[in-house]
Amino acid sequence: MTTSLKAFTAIVALFLLSAAVAACGKSEANVKLQGAGASFPAPLYTKWFKSYGSAHPNIQVDYQSVGSGSGIKSFMDHTVDFGASDAAMKPEDMAKVQEGVQLLPMTAGAIVLAHSLKDVPNLKLSRAAYVGIFSGKITKWNDPAIAKTNPDAKLPDMPINVVVRADSSGTTFVFTKHLSTVSKEFESNVGVNTMPNWPVGTKSKGNEGITASLMTTPGSIGYIEYGYAKSQNVPFAVLENKAGNYVEANTASASAALASGQLPPDLIAWVPDPEAKDAYPIVTYTWMLFYKKYKDPSKATALRALIEYGLTDGQKDSEALGYVPLPPDVVNKVKAAAQNIS
Repeated sequence: MTTSLKAFTAIVALFLLSAAVAACGKSEANVKLQGAGASFPAPLYTKWFKSYGSAHPNIQVDYQSVGSGSGIKSFMDHTVDFGASDAAMKPEDMAKVQEGVQLLPMTAGAIVLAHSLKDVPNLKLSRAAYVGIFSGKITKWNDPAIAKTNPDAKLPDMPINVVVRADSSGTTFVFTKHLSTVSKEFESNVGVNTMPNWPVGTKSKGNEGITASLMTTPGSIGYIEYGYAKSQNVPFAVLENKAGNYVEANTASASAALASGQLPPDLIAWVPDPEAKDAYPIVTYTWMLFYKKYKDPSKATALRALIEYGLTDGQKDSEALGYVPLPPDVVNKVKAAAQNIS
């Protein structure tokens, strides 16, 4: 082989090696995903994103727990790569998103009525009692409607300090949907909303804000996500369900409630007042919001991989954090729908 041929061969080899390295680097390009929305699933999502980022250093996910309403707005304004909402998304809002919208239920859970009555850890509230409290009609902790279901408890003779969400909240949407189903009067006077005009209550932002208020203000009650209440060691009430049974919130009772609802093709389903005798009464799926078309293909690829992780390994984290693992048939439906993202 001549010297010039050897030199040419070496140059070609070096070029091919450089191209291979470049191609490899390209496939491992750094991708940063920005998300915002619901505080309800935030503890679980935060764990997912941290674990996934550790295993895939080139993909980093920043999720801001700002409430479902703000998450939907950010998604519609295209200031995030994905949103999250317990209230799903209105068809008229989805129609405004040019790229198309794919909603995927990623987990589910219960909403509890947490309180600050540490001397009454096993507080039981009838449907009439908790609707009355959040309607502003029951205002004292020793009201007969509460005393009736807690005959051995030392209920304080003090005002009930109701704490509600200050922000546009999917948790509020689900809670008011339940209250409106139980009470036609509540439906007429307050109704279903992410940010209703409550007849009573002080306002705090997010699960975090309501929990802080409960911990610092005696005689308080508010609605927060079950797993968050568990993690903060906040007591919560046992509630009467539609069957007339008093049921504590846990993974089993929330699963029993969700089992009564079937997911339609759009993957949006509500179970506002489950009928099963062992069902906890206030439960919901919670959704991630994605565009069907992304300008940056690397983001679409990264998001599909992240969704796959959440539906497989991520589900294993659900129960420990107080969420309900999705049933296999739901997982299969969500995996199929995720293929619409490109």
